[in-house]
Amino acid sequence: MAVISISPFAAAFVLVLTVVPFTEAALSADYYHQTCPQAETIIYQTVRNASIYDPKVPARLLRMFFHDCFIRGCDASLLLDSTTKNKAEKDGPPNISVRSFYVIDDAKTKIEKACPHTVSCADVLAIAARDVVAMSQGPWWPVLKGRKDGRVSKANETINLPSPFSNATTLIQSFAKRGLDVKDLVTLSGGHTLGFSHCSSFSARIHNASDPSINSEFAMNLKKKCPLKNKDRNAGEFLDSTSSKFDNDYYKNIIAGKGVFGSDQALYKDTRTKSIVDSFAKDEKLFFKEFAASMVKLGNVGVIEDGEIRVKCSVVN
Repeated sequence: MAVISISPFAAAFVLVLTVVPFTEAALSADYYHQTCPQAETIIYQTVRNASIYDPKVPARLLRMFFHDCFIRGCDASLLLDSTTKNKAEKDGPPNISVRSFYVIDDAKTKIEKACPHTVSCADVLAIAARDVVAMSQGPWWPVLKGRKDGRVSKANETINLPSPFSNATTLIQSFAKRGLDVKDLVTLSGGHTLGFSHCSSFSARIHNASDPSINSEFAMNLKKKCPLKNKDRNAGEFLDSTSSKFDNDYYKNIIAGKGVFGSDQALYKDTRTKSIVDSFAKDEKLFFKEFAASMVKLGNVGVIEDGEIRVKCSVVN
Protein backbone atom coordinates (compact mmCIF):
# COMPACT_ATOMS: atom_id res chain seq x y z
CA MET A 1 0.00 0.00 0.00
CA ALA A 2 0.98 3.51 -0.28
CA VAL A 3 -0.21 3.02 3.26
CA ILE A 4 -0.02 -0.25 5.19
CA SER A 5 -3.25 -2.21 5.34
CA ILE A 6 -5.98 -1.43 7.75
CA SER A 7 -6.18 -4.09 10.41
CA PRO A 8 -7.87 -7.41 9.76
CA PHE A 9 -11.18 -6.40 11.28
CA ALA A 10 -11.53 -2.83 10.03
CA ALA A 11 -14.89 -2.16 8.40
CA ALA A 12 -16.88 0.92 9.28
CA PHE A 13 -20.34 -0.43 8.70
CA VAL A 14 -23.39 -1.57 10.63
CA LEU A 15 -23.01 -5.23 11.50
CA VAL A 16 -25.68 -7.57 10.16
CA LEU A 17 -25.16 -10.92 11.79
CA THR A 18 -25.32 -13.98 9.55
CA VAL A 19 -24.15 -17.47 10.28
CA VAL A 20 -21.00 -18.75 8.62
CA PRO A 21 -20.83 -22.40 9.66
CA PHE A 22 -17.83 -23.77 11.49
CA THR A 23 -16.98 -27.01 9.77
CA GLU A 24 -14.90 -30.02 10.61
CA ALA A 25 -14.03 -30.80 7.01
CA ALA A 26 -11.38 -33.38 6.19
CA LEU A 27 -8.40 -31.06 6.42
CA SER A 28 -4.88 -32.33 7.02
CA ALA A 29 -1.45 -30.81 7.54
CA ASP A 30 -0.10 -33.42 5.06
CA TYR A 31 -2.83 -32.98 2.46
CA TYR A 32 -0.38 -32.20 -0.39
CA HIS A 33 2.43 -34.40 0.83
CA GLN A 34 2.11 -36.73 -2.14
CA THR A 35 0.48 -34.53 -4.77
CA CYS A 36 2.42 -31.27 -4.36
CA PRO A 37 5.14 -31.52 -1.69
CA GLN A 38 6.79 -28.29 -2.84
CA ALA A 39 3.66 -26.16 -2.39
CA GLU A 40 4.52 -24.63 0.97
CA THR A 41 8.09 -23.86 -0.11
CA ILE A 42 6.83 -22.08 -3.21
CA ILE A 43 4.36 -20.03 -1.17
CA TYR A 44 6.93 -19.15 1.48
CA GLN A 45 9.52 -18.00 -1.06
CA THR A 46 6.96 -15.94 -2.96
CA VAL A 47 5.62 -14.25 0.16
CA ARG A 48 9.10 -13.68 1.56
CA ASN A 49 10.35 -12.03 -1.62
CA ALA A 50 7.26 -9.84 -1.85
CA SER A 51 7.64 -8.79 1.80
CA ILE A 52 11.27 -7.82 1.27
CA TYR A 53 10.26 -5.69 -1.70
CA ASP A 54 7.23 -4.23 0.11
CA PRO A 55 7.20 -4.37 3.96
CA LYS A 56 3.46 -3.72 3.94
CA VAL A 57 2.71 -7.16 2.49
CA PRO A 58 2.54 -9.08 5.81
CA ALA A 59 -0.21 -6.90 7.28
CA ARG A 60 -2.10 -6.97 4.01
CA LEU A 61 -2.10 -10.75 3.61
CA LEU A 62 -3.05 -11.38 7.23
CA ARG A 63 -5.98 -9.01 6.85
CA MET A 64 -6.93 -10.66 3.56
CA PHE A 65 -7.23 -14.05 5.27
CA PHE A 66 -9.47 -12.67 8.03
CA HIS A 67 -11.72 -10.86 5.57
CA ASP A 68 -12.05 -13.95 3.40
CA CYS A 69 -12.89 -16.33 6.23
CA PHE A 70 -15.38 -13.98 7.89
CA ILE A 71 -17.80 -13.79 4.97
CA ARG A 72 -18.39 -17.16 3.31
CA GLY A 73 -15.73 -19.00 5.23
CA CYS A 74 -12.18 -19.74 4.08
CA ASP A 75 -13.02 -20.37 0.43
CA ALA A 76 -10.99 -17.66 -1.36
CA SER A 77 -14.19 -15.87 -2.41
CA LEU A 78 -12.46 -12.58 -1.57
CA LEU A 79 -9.96 -13.24 -4.37
CA LEU A 80 -12.58 -13.35 -7.14
CA ASP A 81 -12.88 -10.35 -9.45
CA SER A 82 -16.19 -8.66 -10.12
CA THR A 83 -17.93 -9.35 -13.41
CA THR A 84 -20.45 -7.40 -15.46
CA LYS A 85 -23.20 -9.39 -13.74
CA ASN A 86 -21.82 -9.51 -10.21
CA LYS A 87 -20.01 -7.17 -7.83
CA ALA A 88 -17.65 -9.37 -5.81
CA GLU A 89 -16.42 -9.16 -2.19
CA LYS A 90 -13.19 -7.60 -3.38
CA ASP A 91 -15.15 -4.48 -4.37
CA GLY A 92 -17.31 -4.28 -1.26
CA PRO A 93 -16.69 -1.04 0.70
CA PRO A 94 -14.72 -2.64 3.58
CA ASN A 95 -12.42 -4.41 1.11
CA ILE A 96 -11.57 -1.50 -1.18
CA SER A 97 -8.38 -0.99 0.82
CA VAL A 98 -7.39 -4.69 0.79
CA ARG A 99 -4.19 -4.93 -1.22
CA SER A 100 -1.45 -7.32 -2.42
CA PHE A 101 -3.68 -9.80 -4.23
CA TYR A 102 -0.79 -10.06 -6.69
CA VAL A 103 1.25 -11.99 -4.11
CA ILE A 104 -1.33 -14.77 -3.89
CA ASP A 105 -1.74 -14.73 -7.67
CA ASP A 106 2.02 -15.04 -8.13
CA ALA A 107 2.27 -17.97 -5.73
CA LYS A 108 -0.68 -19.71 -7.40
CA THR A 109 0.84 -19.27 -10.87
CA LYS A 110 4.08 -20.90 -9.73
CA ILE A 111 2.22 -23.74 -8.03
CA GLU A 112 0.13 -24.37 -11.17
CA LYS A 113 3.35 -24.87 -13.12
CA ALA A 114 4.67 -27.32 -10.52
CA CYS A 115 1.41 -29.12 -9.65
CA PRO A 116 -1.44 -28.29 -12.05
CA HIS A 117 -5.02 -28.30 -10.72
CA THR A 118 -3.94 -29.49 -7.28
CA VAL A 119 -3.66 -26.69 -4.68
CA SER A 120 -6.66 -24.46 -3.94
CA CYS A 121 -6.39 -20.69 -3.72
CA ALA A 122 -8.00 -20.95 -0.28
CA ASP A 123 -5.09 -23.09 0.92
CA VAL A 124 -2.54 -20.76 -0.68
CA LEU A 125 -4.03 -17.85 1.28
CA ALA A 126 -4.17 -19.81 4.56
CA ILE A 127 -0.51 -20.81 4.23
CA ALA A 128 0.53 -17.29 3.25
CA ALA A 129 -1.22 -15.85 6.33
CA ARG A 130 0.74 -18.24 8.56
CA ASP A 131 4.00 -17.39 6.80
CA VAL A 132 3.65 -13.60 7.16
CA VAL A 133 3.08 -14.00 10.90
CA ALA A 134 6.14 -16.22 11.27
CA MET A 135 8.23 -13.87 9.11
CA SER A 136 7.24 -11.01 11.42
CA GLN A 137 8.70 -12.86 14.43
CA GLY A 138 5.38 -14.34 15.44
CA PRO A 139 4.38 -17.98 15.94
CA TRP A 140 4.41 -20.76 13.34
CA TRP A 141 1.80 -23.50 13.14
CA PRO A 142 1.05 -26.42 10.80
CA VAL A 143 -1.68 -25.22 8.45
CA LEU A 144 -4.43 -27.76 7.86
CA LYS A 145 -5.08 -28.06 4.13
CA GLY A 146 -7.62 -29.49 1.73
CA ARG A 147 -9.97 -26.50 1.30
CA LYS A 148 -11.84 -26.02 -1.94
CA ASP A 149 -12.43 -22.68 -3.63
CA GLY A 150 -15.90 -21.17 -3.63
CA ARG A 151 -17.71 -20.01 -6.76
CA VAL A 152 -19.83 -17.27 -5.16
CA SER A 153 -18.63 -13.81 -4.07
CA LYS A 154 -20.98 -10.91 -3.28
CA ALA A 155 -19.94 -7.39 -2.34
CA ASN A 156 -23.09 -6.73 -0.32
CA GLU A 157 -22.18 -9.51 2.11
CA THR A 158 -19.07 -7.61 3.26
CA ILE A 159 -21.30 -5.53 5.51
CA ASN A 160 -20.98 -8.49 7.90
CA LEU A 161 -17.33 -7.74 8.62
CA PRO A 162 -16.75 -6.48 12.18
CA SER A 163 -16.55 -2.72 12.52
CA PRO A 164 -13.79 -0.67 14.21
CA PHE A 165 -16.64 1.07 16.04
CA SER A 166 -18.17 -2.12 17.50
CA ASN A 167 -18.54 -2.71 21.23
CA ALA A 168 -17.54 -5.98 22.86
CA THR A 169 -21.03 -7.45 22.80
CA THR A 170 -21.39 -6.95 19.06
CA LEU A 171 -17.94 -8.42 18.45
CA ILE A 172 -18.64 -11.44 20.66
CA GLN A 173 -21.88 -12.10 18.78
CA SER A 174 -20.16 -11.76 15.41
CA PHE A 175 -17.44 -14.23 16.31
CA ALA A 176 -19.94 -16.65 17.85
CA LYS A 177 -21.83 -16.78 14.54
CA ARG A 178 -18.64 -18.21 13.08
CA GLY A 179 -18.02 -20.77 15.81
CA LEU A 180 -15.39 -18.61 17.53
CA ASP A 181 -15.53 -17.86 21.25
CA VAL A 182 -14.53 -14.91 23.43
CA LYS A 183 -10.93 -16.06 23.71
CA ASP A 184 -10.72 -16.35 19.92
CA LEU A 185 -12.03 -12.79 19.62
CA VAL A 186 -9.36 -11.32 21.89
CA THR A 187 -6.65 -13.56 20.47
CA LEU A 188 -7.36 -12.90 16.80
CA SER A 189 -7.73 -9.18 17.47
CA GLY A 190 -4.03 -9.41 18.26
CA GLY A 191 -3.53 -9.50 14.50
CA HIS A 192 -3.75 -5.73 14.84
CA THR A 193 -0.15 -5.89 15.99
CA LEU A 194 0.64 -5.60 12.27
CA GLY A 195 -0.64 -2.78 10.11
CA PHE A 196 -1.98 0.72 9.78
CA SER A 197 -5.38 2.38 9.71
CA HIS A 198 -6.61 5.39 7.81
CA CYS A 199 -8.14 8.24 9.79
CA SER A 200 -11.71 7.42 8.75
CA SER A 201 -11.74 4.29 10.91
CA PHE A 202 -11.11 6.12 14.17
CA SER A 203 -11.55 9.88 13.68
CA ALA A 204 -15.06 9.87 15.16
CA ARG A 205 -13.83 8.80 18.59
CA ILE A 206 -11.27 11.62 18.74
CA HIS A 207 -13.34 14.44 17.22
CA ASN A 208 -17.09 13.84 17.34
CA ALA A 209 -17.34 12.56 20.87
CA SER A 210 -15.28 12.45 24.01
CA ASP A 211 -14.11 8.88 24.63
CA PRO A 212 -12.89 8.62 28.24
CA SER A 213 -11.17 5.31 27.53
CA ILE A 214 -8.56 6.86 25.26
CA ASN A 215 -5.28 8.20 26.63
CA SER A 216 -5.43 12.01 26.38
CA GLU A 217 -1.90 12.44 25.05
CA PHE A 218 -2.46 9.68 22.52
CA ALA A 219 -5.72 11.35 21.45
CA MET A 220 -3.90 14.64 20.90
CA ASN A 221 -1.32 12.93 18.70
CA LEU A 222 -4.08 11.28 16.67
CA LYS A 223 -5.80 14.65 16.20
CA LYS A 224 -2.58 16.10 14.82
CA LYS A 225 -2.25 13.27 12.33
CA CYS A 226 -5.96 13.30 11.52
CA PRO A 227 -7.32 16.86 11.81
CA LEU A 228 -11.07 17.40 11.68
CA LYS A 229 -10.99 18.61 8.07
CA ASN A 230 -8.36 16.14 6.95
CA LYS A 231 -7.61 16.19 3.22
CA ASP A 232 -4.79 13.65 3.22
CA ARG A 233 -6.36 10.34 2.19
CA ASN A 234 -3.23 8.47 3.22
CA ALA A 235 -3.10 9.89 6.75
CA GLY A 236 -3.60 7.58 9.68
CA GLU A 237 -1.93 5.71 12.52
CA PHE A 238 -0.07 2.44 13.01
CA LEU A 239 -2.13 -0.03 15.00
CA ASP A 240 0.79 -0.97 17.22
CA SER A 241 3.92 0.82 18.41
CA THR A 242 5.95 -2.00 16.78
CA SER A 243 3.77 -2.34 13.69
CA SER A 244 6.16 -4.44 11.59
CA LYS A 245 6.82 -6.96 14.38
CA PHE A 246 4.33 -9.54 15.54
CA ASP A 247 4.36 -9.22 19.34
CA ASN A 248 2.07 -8.52 22.30
CA ASP A 249 2.47 -4.72 22.33
CA TYR A 250 -1.06 -4.40 20.94
CA TYR A 251 -2.41 -5.56 24.31
CA LYS A 252 -0.06 -3.32 26.28
CA ASN A 253 -1.28 -0.38 24.24
CA ILE A 254 -4.91 -1.21 25.00
CA ILE A 255 -4.20 -1.31 28.73
CA ALA A 256 -2.55 2.10 28.38
CA GLY A 257 -5.62 3.51 26.64
CA LYS A 258 -3.86 3.60 23.28
CA GLY A 259 -6.03 1.30 21.23
CA VAL A 260 -6.50 2.93 17.83
CA PHE A 261 -9.98 1.55 17.14
CA GLY A 262 -12.92 1.87 19.47
CA SER A 263 -13.35 -1.89 18.99
CA ASP A 264 -9.79 -2.44 20.25
CA GLN A 265 -10.29 -0.37 23.37
CA ALA A 266 -13.69 -2.00 23.95
CA LEU A 267 -11.89 -5.24 24.76
CA TYR A 268 -10.49 -3.67 27.91
CA LYS A 269 -13.77 -2.13 29.00
CA ASP A 270 -15.72 -5.39 29.11
CA THR A 271 -15.31 -7.88 31.95
CA ARG A 272 -15.66 -10.81 29.54
CA THR A 273 -12.54 -9.79 27.62
CA LYS A 274 -10.46 -7.65 29.99
CA SER A 275 -8.73 -10.50 31.83
CA ILE A 276 -7.67 -12.10 28.54
CA VAL A 277 -6.13 -8.81 27.40
CA ASP A 278 -4.24 -8.64 30.70
CA SER A 279 -2.95 -12.20 30.37
CA PHE A 280 -1.65 -11.64 26.84
CA ALA A 281 -0.02 -8.34 27.77
CA LYS A 282 1.88 -10.12 30.55
CA ASP A 283 2.80 -13.28 28.65
CA GLU A 284 3.78 -13.07 24.98
CA LYS A 285 4.40 -16.82 24.75
CA LEU A 286 0.85 -17.45 25.89
CA PHE A 287 -0.45 -15.06 23.24
CA PHE A 288 1.59 -16.78 20.54
CA LYS A 289 0.31 -20.20 21.60
CA GLU A 290 -3.32 -19.07 21.62
CA PHE A 291 -2.98 -17.14 18.36
CA ALA A 292 -1.71 -20.21 16.54
CA ALA A 293 -4.59 -22.28 17.95
CA SER A 294 -7.20 -19.65 17.04
CA MET A 295 -5.82 -19.30 13.51
CA VAL A 296 -6.24 -23.04 13.00
CA LYS A 297 -9.78 -22.71 14.33
CA LEU A 298 -10.50 -19.71 12.08
CA GLY A 299 -9.18 -21.70 9.14
CA ASN A 300 -11.99 -24.24 9.68
CA VAL A 301 -14.76 -21.65 9.32
CA GLY A 302 -17.01 -22.35 6.37
CA VAL A 303 -14.68 -24.81 4.68
CA ILE A 304 -16.46 -26.31 1.68
CA GLU A 305 -15.96 -29.75 0.16
CA ASP A 306 -17.97 -29.27 -3.05
CA GLY A 307 -16.02 -26.33 -4.47
CA GLU A 308 -13.29 -26.31 -7.08
CA ILE A 309 -9.55 -25.88 -7.45
CA ARG A 310 -9.30 -22.60 -9.35
CA VAL A 311 -6.59 -22.41 -11.99
CA LYS A 312 -6.50 -18.65 -11.50
CA CYS A 313 -7.55 -17.21 -8.16
CA SER A 314 -9.40 -14.19 -9.57
CA VAL A 315 -11.86 -16.17 -11.72
CA VAL A 316 -13.89 -19.34 -11.42
CA ASN A 317 -12.91 -22.18 -13.73
